[in-house]
Amino acid sequence: MRTHRYSLLGAVVVVAAVVSGGCGGSGGSSKNKPASTSAPASSGGAIIKTVTVHESEYKLNPSAIALDKPGTYVFNGVNDGTVAHALAVEGNGVDKDGSHISPGKSGTLKVTLPKAGTYEIYCPVDGHKDLGMEGKITVGGSSSGTGGTHMDENTGTTQTGGTSTRRYGY
Repeated sequence: MRTHRYSLLGAVVVVAAVVSGGCGGSGGSSKNKPASTSAPASSGGAIIKTVTVHESEYKLNPSAIALDKPGTYVFNGVNDGTVAHALAVEGNGVDKDGSHISPGKSGTLKVTLPKAGTYEIYCPVDGHKDLGMEGKITVGGSSSGTGGTHMDENTGTTQTGGTSTRRYGY
């Protein structure tokens, strides 16, 4: 009788271990690439700037991002929507997907943009890109860094001639 109990207990432990091994992951990503790694880097791994991108059905804000120079950036995706979103960056040899971000949450995608040029940023979840969740990242191009209007990637504010106004209505 006692041996039967130990066998039953052992079977329960094995079943529990197998079941829990397949649960509780990180939420997945469309290409199973971890969000915290960078593309092959020519500029090391020092983060130049963090860029916040708000995601909702079905748009990115901002959808046009100008960065001064090639290097490693962190894109902070903030899900303001009601369904899961994610961030992905492609172009010039870069192809990185971040993990899914639940509504009301945020997540990061660390990406090395190795050279000046244009990159695509979009939501890789279930056709969201085709519904309008896409934008452009321009590295080291048209932005002179002085005068005019530019997006402050760290704070989400628009700066024009020394004044700041919130870009987002909340």
